[in-house]
Amino acid sequence: MDQEQYLKKKMGFWSLTALSLGGIIGSSWLFGPWAAAKLAGPAAIISWMIGAVAITLIALIYAELGRVKPETGGLGRYPLYSHGKMLATVTSYSIWLGYCATAPVESAGVIQYANQFWPGLYDVTKEQLTTTGILASTLLMIFFVVFNYFGVKLFAVTNTVITTIKFVVPVLTILAFFMTGFHAENFTSQGFAPNGYSAGLSAILTSGIFFAYTGFGNVIMMSGEVVNPRRNIPLALITSLVVAAILYVLLQVVFIGAVPPEMLANGWSGIKFDSPFANLALMANMVWLSWIITADAMISPTGSALTYTAGTSRHVFGMAKSGFLPSFFGSINKRFGVPTRALALNFFIGMLFLFPLKSWTAIVAIVGAIGIFKYASACVTVMVFRKVGLTKDNGLPGMHIIAPLAFVFATLLIYWTNWSRVQLAITGLILGIGCYLVTHFINKHKSVEIIGGLYLVIYILLLVLLSYIGNFGGNGIVPEPFMSIVAAILGFIFYYFAVYNGVWYMRKKGNIEELQESVTKIS
Repeated sequence: MDQEQYLKKKMGFWSLTALSLGGIIGSSWLFGPWAAAKLAGPAAIISWMIGAVAITLIALIYAELGRVKPETGGLGRYPLYSHGKMLATVTSYSIWLGYCATAPVESAGVIQYANQFWPGLYDVTKEQLTTTGILASTLLMIFFVVFNYFGVKLFAVTNTVITTIKFVVPVLTILAFFMTGFHAENFTSQGFAPNGYSAGLSAILTSGIFFAYTGFGNVIMMSGEVVNPRRNIPLALITSLVVAAILYVLLQVVFIGAVPPEMLANGWSGIKFDSPFANLALMANMVWLSWIITADAMISPTGSALTYTAGTSRHVFGMAKSGFLPSFFGSINKRFGVPTRALALNFFIGMLFLFPLKSWTAIVAIVGAIGIFKYASACVTVMVFRKVGLTKDNGLPGMHIIAPLAFVFATLLIYWTNWSRVQLAITGLILGIGCYLVTHFINKHKSVEIIGGLYLVIYILLLVLLSYIGNFGGNGIVPEPFMSIVAAILGFIFYYFAVYNGVWYMRKKGNIEELQESVTKIS
């Protein structure tokens, strides 16, 4: 029996918008502007804008995929339909690992701010949690699991309330710093881009900017539980991302203006905080604001982690349906309507990130690098669906421009990131391909499954080449901006090869009619 029937369709537009904002406005508003300013100085403002444009294009792609075939765990299921098991396996595992890392990220953020009340949880010198802090983060992650156990309806209602509360505090912070303690000279005293614009481009993936915006993915993960998904999914995605982009750009502006000028004696890279906005509020004699921010630091990451804990469990459910994990994890608790076994599994995987990495900044850098690959695959899948006739009248206007443009942005984001930060993610993808090949021969899958995902192998090789000869940790053979232009052109050309690869697979596999029937039933 299909376990998906036990999922409850309780999510409407407001719940979905709150779900997306709940994932987006987490610990990133507390730490992201600080981490980005350390890398890029005032140019971090541009970094947030570029990140917003890239992620909005990607969100439009998922909005169309959600309209065509709304499905719980859809982020990992769509590549299976368009390119087969090899691509879907690698994509699903990269999504899974990235999402499993989010609960540790958010719990680490909560505990770092809590250090103001209970010293000994966070080591400011080493910039990582202490043993006591790690244990406290573990207890917080257990709470995330227990809360989600009691079902999507309780989650949707409570998350809407939490998101409303935690949205007010960043807005209040922006207004307070604009009116008090704003130093306009900070934007030029060290130069607008003291480390060059390349640092601002690298900051998009490595300082939590891209990570901040990716909270929208939870909407797609839970699309099987949405009322009227054709209308509510696109509206919720676009609404939440526009609001979030404005909020984060303004937060970056006020952070740069709030730093006391004397702290910049050693440049932007020399600023050190344990609780950035709360510390700045105290320096500006706004004790009341410091207390509010610190209180919100307990709420915002917690609310974000709750959304990711829910979304990740749905992804594991989808992986089990696709055969990437044992069917044991594809079981739905009939009473509460949630995949409780998946919740438990994700908790233990999250521990593997928290214990060795021990800090918000260390985990978020890896999450950003891992996450970009899943979005690149969606850019291809959405056009494959169109070319084989699945989309019909459910497409969004301009997708023939949006999809390749988003793919080029994803390629550039990886290229712009220092090779030392992305090599771990690429190594993980290569290992994922290797693991699939082993299971491929053990289970005697057809060769079409390998050929269908061939573009991923070539894409990884292309990215390695670009990083090697480029100017972001590479040999700098071709100067900027020419190398970025070359990377964009190659990404554009490669996009059409990837689409062709997918269309060939779907026609060879012969699964188009079956998918068309399922789409018709949804309609």
